[in-house]
Amino acid sequence: MPSSDNQSSMSFVSFRRPILGIRNDHIHSLGSIHDSSVQEVDSFQSHVFTQFKDLSAVSPDELLSISWIQKLLDAFTSCQEEFMVILSKNKVQLSKLPADRLVTEFFDRAIKALDICNASRDGIEKIRLWQKHLDIISCALGAQQRMTGEGQFRRARKALMDLALVMLDEKDTGGAFSNRNRSFGRHKGKDHRHRSSGHSRSLSWSVSHSWSASKQLQSIANNLALPRGNELAATNGLAMLIYTMSFVLMFVLWALVAVIPCQDRSIQIPFAIPRQFSWSAPFFLLHGRIMDESKKREHRNSNGLLKEICQIEKCVHQITDLVDSAQFPLTEEQKEDMKECVRKLSLVCEVCKSGLDPLEHQLREGRSQIVTDDYIFSRCSCACLFR
Repeated sequence: MPSSDNQSSMSFVSFRRPILGIRNDHIHSLGSIHDSSVQEVDSFQSHVFTQFKDLSAVSPDELLSISWIQKLLDAFTSCQEEFMVILSKNKVQLSKLPADRLVTEFFDRAIKALDICNASRDGIEKIRLWQKHLDIISCALGAQQRMTGEGQFRRARKALMDLALVMLDEKDTGGAFSNRNRSFGRHKGKDHRHRSSGHSRSLSWSVSHSWSASKQLQSIANNLALPRGNELAATNGLAMLIYTMSFVLMFVLWALVAVIPCQDRSIQIPFAIPRQFSWSAPFFLLHGRIMDESKKREHRNSNGLLKEICQIEKCVHQITDLVDSAQFPLTEEQKEDMKECVRKLSLVCEVCKSGLDPLEHQLREGRSQIVTDDYIFSRCSCACLFR
C-alpha cells in the first residue's frame, strides 16, 4: 500500500506524457503501434486524470460525503463510456490474442463488481433503517417538546438502544437481505440455451450471507499487472487502455467499500498504484487522504467512512451521554445542549434523505451499464467473455 507520507509532495504532472514511455523494455514496441491507437489511449488517460483530479483536491468537509461519492460514480461512468467507445472502434483487434484475453479479464472483474454494487445498496438500506430510529429520537427530543418529562427520555433511550443494535457492524449484517439473494453464475435450467446472454444475473440487490467485501476486492485486484511490451505491440496499445480502466474500476470499488457499510468490509487491500503515468497523481493523493481518514476513525469501529455516518455516530454519542446523565427537572443548559444535538442530528438526517436516493440510483445505473456492456461485447466476436 502506498504511504500517505508522500502525498504532500505529489503534484499533478503533465498529462500529455506519451502513454507507452513506461519502461525501457517497452521502447522497442513503439514502432509497431499505430499512431491512431496511441492518440486514443493517450486521450483516454488524459480524461481519467481530468475526472479524478478535482475529486482528489476537494476540501476536507466534502471528502467522503454523499455528494463526493456521487461525483466519484459520475467520474467512473464518464471513463467507462469513453473506454467502451474506444473498444467499439477496435472490434477486429479485440477478437485476436492477446487483446481478447485482456478484455475477458476486464469483464471478469466487472462482473465481480456487481456484487459490490449490490452490497453498497444493502449498505444504503442499512442507513435508511438507522433513520427510522433517528426520527424517533428527533421527535422525542425535538424543539417542539418541552423536554421536562421523563416519558420523552424513556422513548429516546429505547430508540437509542435499538439503534445501537442495528448499527453493529457484524459480518452478518447482510442477513436481513440475504434471503433474496441469487448468486451470479450460469443458469442451470433447461431454457439456458435460449437466454440471450447465456448467464443468469442476480435478481435482487443482495449478496449472500457468507459474502466478504474485502475478499471480493482482493479478487478484483489480483493479477492486475502492467502490460508487457509484447502485449502493447500486439494490441496496438489497447493493452494500456484496458489496464488503465481496470485500475479505475478497482479503485472506485475500493472507495465504495471504504465509505458505505458492507459486510466484512476492509480497505487494507494490497494494491499498487503505478507511479509512472500521467493519471497516477490524483489516485495517490486520494488513497492517502482516505487512508488518513480511516486511521482517524479506526478506534470508533465505524460502519463506514462516509462523512454523514461519522456525523450520525457523533450526534448519537452526544445524545446518549445527555440522556444517560439527565436529572429531572432539567436545567436550562441541559435543554439547550439537547436542542443543539438534535438540531445537528436532524440536519445530517435531511442530507441522507435527500442524497441516498440519487446515490442508490447511480449504483443501479452503474450495475445496468455493466450488464449492457456484457451485451455489447457479446457482439464483438470475443467468444471467451464472461466464461
